[in-house]
Amino acid sequence: MFTGIVSEVGNITELKKIRGGQEIAIECSFANDVHVDESIAINGVCHTVVSHNEKAFHVQSVEETLRKTNLGDLDEGSSVNLERSLTLDKAVEGHIVQGHVDTTGTIKKIEKDGADLLLTIEYPEEHRDYIVGRGSISLDGISLTIARNEGNQFTVAIIPYTWEETNLKGRKVGDRVNLEFDIFGKYIVQYLRNRENS
Repeated sequence: MFTGIVSEVGNITELKKIRGGQEIAIECSFANDVHVDESIAINGVCHTVVSHNEKAFHVQSVEETLRKTNLGDLDEGSSVNLERSLTLDKAVEGHIVQGHVDTTGTIKKIEKDGADLLLTIEYPEEHRDYIVGRGSISLDGISLTIARNEGNQFTVAIIPYTWEETNLKGRKVGDRVNLEFDIFGKYIVQYLRNRENS
Protein backbone atom coordinates (compact mmCIF):
# COMPACT_ATOMS: atom_id res chain seq x y z
CA MET A 1 0.00 0.00 0.00
CA PHE A 2 1.19 3.50 -0.88
CA THR A 3 0.15 7.15 -0.50
CA GLY A 4 0.94 8.66 -3.91
CA ILE A 5 3.74 10.81 -2.45
CA VAL A 6 6.74 10.15 -4.69
CA SER A 7 9.95 9.36 -2.78
CA GLU A 8 12.23 10.27 -5.67
CA VAL A 9 12.69 9.93 -9.41
CA GLY A 10 14.76 6.91 -10.39
CA ASN A 11 16.58 6.17 -13.63
CA ILE A 12 16.25 2.95 -15.62
CA THR A 13 19.73 1.63 -16.26
CA GLU A 14 18.91 -1.76 -17.81
CA LEU A 15 15.98 -3.56 -19.44
CA LYS A 16 16.46 -7.29 -19.90
CA LYS A 17 14.02 -9.70 -21.54
CA ILE A 18 13.17 -12.68 -19.37
CA ARG A 19 10.73 -15.53 -19.88
CA GLY A 20 7.24 -14.09 -19.62
CA GLY A 21 8.31 -10.48 -19.22
CA GLN A 22 11.16 -8.12 -18.47
CA GLU A 23 13.63 -7.40 -15.69
CA ILE A 24 14.19 -3.73 -14.93
CA ALA A 25 17.17 -2.20 -13.11
CA ILE A 26 16.45 1.18 -11.50
CA GLU A 27 19.13 3.45 -10.08
CA CYS A 28 18.15 5.54 -7.06
CA SER A 29 19.59 6.93 -3.82
CA PHE A 30 18.00 4.31 -1.54
CA ALA A 31 18.95 1.19 -3.53
CA ASN A 32 21.41 -0.03 -0.90
CA ASP A 33 18.72 0.28 1.79
CA VAL A 34 16.04 -1.90 0.13
CA HIS A 35 15.59 -5.61 0.73
CA VAL A 36 14.55 -8.51 -1.47
CA ASP A 37 10.72 -8.93 -1.44
CA GLU A 38 10.19 -5.22 -0.64
CA SER A 39 7.29 -3.58 -2.48
CA ILE A 40 8.09 -0.42 -4.43
CA ALA A 41 5.71 1.52 -6.69
CA ILE A 42 7.25 2.34 -10.07
CA ASN A 43 5.15 4.93 -11.93
CA GLY A 44 2.37 3.80 -9.61
CA VAL A 45 2.75 0.08 -10.36
CA CYS A 46 3.56 -2.12 -7.35
CA HIS A 47 6.64 -4.29 -7.91
CA THR A 48 8.70 -6.66 -5.77
CA VAL A 49 12.45 -6.19 -5.43
CA VAL A 50 14.22 -9.35 -6.64
CA SER A 51 17.81 -8.13 -6.12
CA HIS A 52 19.79 -4.96 -5.48
CA ASN A 53 23.24 -3.48 -5.04
CA GLU A 54 24.46 -0.14 -3.69
CA LYS A 55 23.36 1.74 -6.84
CA ALA A 56 20.26 0.02 -8.23
CA PHE A 57 17.46 -2.42 -7.47
CA HIS A 58 15.92 -4.94 -9.84
CA VAL A 59 12.26 -5.85 -10.38
CA GLN A 60 10.48 -8.09 -12.86
CA SER A 61 7.39 -7.13 -14.89
CA VAL A 62 5.18 -9.76 -16.51
CA GLU A 63 3.89 -9.28 -20.05
CA GLU A 64 0.39 -8.32 -18.86
CA THR A 65 1.81 -5.48 -16.72
CA LEU A 66 3.92 -4.25 -19.64
CA ARG A 67 0.84 -4.20 -21.89
CA LYS A 68 -1.60 -2.63 -19.44
CA THR A 69 0.67 0.09 -18.04
CA ASN A 70 3.21 2.53 -19.45
CA LEU A 71 6.09 0.39 -18.17
CA GLY A 72 6.10 -1.25 -21.58
CA ASP A 73 6.88 2.16 -23.11
CA LEU A 74 10.08 2.67 -21.12
CA ASP A 75 13.64 2.65 -22.43
CA GLU A 76 17.02 2.64 -20.76
CA GLY A 77 17.51 6.17 -19.45
CA SER A 78 13.80 6.72 -18.77
CA SER A 79 12.86 8.45 -15.52
CA VAL A 80 10.32 6.76 -13.23
CA ASN A 81 8.49 7.87 -10.09
CA LEU A 82 9.35 5.75 -7.06
CA GLU A 83 7.55 5.29 -3.77
CA ARG A 84 8.42 2.83 -1.04
CA SER A 85 5.48 1.14 0.68
CA LEU A 86 3.58 2.78 3.52
CA THR A 87 4.71 1.96 7.07
CA LEU A 88 2.70 2.47 10.24
CA ASP A 89 5.00 5.26 11.43
CA LYS A 90 4.47 7.30 8.25
CA ALA A 91 1.69 9.85 7.74
CA VAL A 92 -0.81 9.28 4.94
CA GLU A 93 -0.20 12.58 3.19
CA GLY A 94 -1.73 11.77 -0.18
CA HIS A 95 -4.49 9.16 -0.43
CA ILE A 96 -4.65 5.37 -0.21
CA VAL A 97 -3.00 3.94 -3.35
CA GLN A 98 -2.74 0.20 -3.94
CA GLY A 99 -0.25 0.20 -6.79
CA HIS A 100 -2.78 -1.64 -8.97
CA VAL A 101 -3.15 0.43 -12.15
CA ASP A 102 -6.71 0.45 -13.53
CA THR A 103 -5.95 1.79 -16.99
CA THR A 104 -3.75 4.24 -18.86
CA GLY A 105 -4.64 7.70 -20.09
CA THR A 106 -3.12 9.96 -22.72
CA ILE A 107 -1.93 13.52 -22.10
CA LYS A 108 -3.99 15.74 -24.40
CA LYS A 109 -2.94 19.21 -23.16
CA ILE A 110 -0.30 20.82 -20.95
CA GLU A 111 -1.17 24.43 -20.14
CA LYS A 112 0.26 27.12 -17.87
CA ASP A 113 -2.06 28.57 -15.22
CA GLY A 114 -0.06 31.16 -13.32
CA ALA A 115 2.71 29.25 -11.55
CA ASP A 116 0.85 25.95 -11.92
CA LEU A 117 0.50 23.63 -14.89
CA LEU A 118 -2.75 22.02 -15.99
CA LEU A 119 -2.63 18.52 -17.44
CA THR A 120 -5.65 17.26 -19.35
CA ILE A 121 -5.84 13.48 -19.60
CA GLU A 122 -8.05 11.40 -21.89
CA TYR A 123 -8.99 7.96 -20.60
CA PRO A 124 -11.20 5.03 -21.76
CA GLU A 125 -14.93 5.83 -21.67
CA GLU A 126 -15.84 2.79 -19.55
CA HIS A 127 -14.09 4.29 -16.50
CA ARG A 128 -16.15 7.52 -16.33
CA ASP A 129 -17.97 6.44 -13.16
CA TYR A 130 -14.68 6.58 -11.22
CA ILE A 131 -13.88 10.21 -12.02
CA VAL A 132 -15.29 12.74 -9.55
CA GLY A 133 -14.57 16.46 -9.46
CA ARG A 134 -12.31 17.29 -6.48
CA GLY A 135 -11.78 13.54 -6.05
CA SER A 136 -8.43 11.77 -5.77
CA ILE A 137 -6.56 9.99 -8.54
CA SER A 138 -3.10 8.50 -8.87
CA LEU A 139 -1.30 9.54 -12.06
CA ASP A 140 2.00 7.68 -12.61
CA GLY A 141 1.98 7.08 -8.85
CA ILE A 142 1.39 10.74 -7.93
CA SER A 143 -1.57 11.54 -5.67
CA LEU A 144 -3.52 14.33 -7.38
CA THR A 145 -6.92 16.02 -7.15
CA ILE A 146 -9.21 16.23 -10.17
CA ALA A 147 -9.80 19.92 -10.90
CA ARG A 148 -12.45 19.36 -13.55
CA ASN A 149 -13.84 16.60 -15.71
CA GLU A 150 -15.77 16.58 -18.96
CA GLY A 151 -16.68 13.55 -21.04
CA ASN A 152 -13.82 11.09 -20.91
CA GLN A 153 -11.22 13.73 -20.05
CA PHE A 154 -10.16 15.20 -16.72
CA THR A 155 -7.76 17.97 -15.72
CA VAL A 156 -5.36 18.10 -12.77
CA ALA A 157 -3.40 21.11 -11.53
CA ILE A 158 0.30 20.50 -10.88
CA ILE A 159 2.18 22.83 -8.53
CA PRO A 160 5.75 23.74 -9.55
CA TYR A 161 7.29 21.58 -6.77
CA THR A 162 5.46 18.44 -7.94
CA TRP A 163 6.35 19.21 -11.56
CA GLU A 164 10.07 19.47 -10.74
CA GLU A 165 10.29 16.61 -8.20
CA THR A 166 8.57 13.94 -10.33
CA ASN A 167 8.99 12.65 -13.87
CA LEU A 168 6.17 14.94 -15.05
CA LYS A 169 8.68 17.58 -16.11
CA GLY A 170 9.74 15.26 -18.94
CA ARG A 171 6.21 14.50 -20.11
CA LYS A 172 4.72 15.75 -23.37
CA VAL A 173 1.39 15.69 -25.18
CA GLY A 174 0.66 12.17 -26.43
CA ASP A 175 2.47 10.39 -23.61
CA ARG A 176 0.71 7.54 -21.84
CA VAL A 177 0.27 7.76 -18.05
CA ASN A 178 -0.81 5.15 -15.51
CA LEU A 179 -4.11 5.79 -13.74
CA GLU A 180 -5.35 4.29 -10.49
CA PHE A 181 -8.79 5.46 -9.42
CA ASP A 182 -9.72 6.09 -5.79
CA ILE A 183 -10.20 2.76 -3.99
CA PHE A 184 -13.24 3.96 -2.02
CA GLY A 185 -14.91 5.22 -5.17
CA LYS A 186 -14.35 1.85 -6.87
CA TYR A 187 -15.97 -0.04 -3.99
CA ILE A 188 -18.99 2.30 -3.99
CA VAL A 189 -19.49 1.97 -7.76
CA GLN A 190 -19.21 -1.83 -7.54
CA TYR A 191 -21.65 -1.97 -4.63
CA LEU A 192 -24.23 0.09 -6.52
CA ARG A 193 -23.82 -2.02 -9.66
CA ASN A 194 -24.34 -5.20 -7.61
CA ARG A 195 -27.49 -3.70 -6.07
CA GLU A 196 -28.84 -2.86 -9.53
CA ASN A 197 -28.23 -6.42 -10.75
CA SER A 198 -29.69 -8.18 -7.72
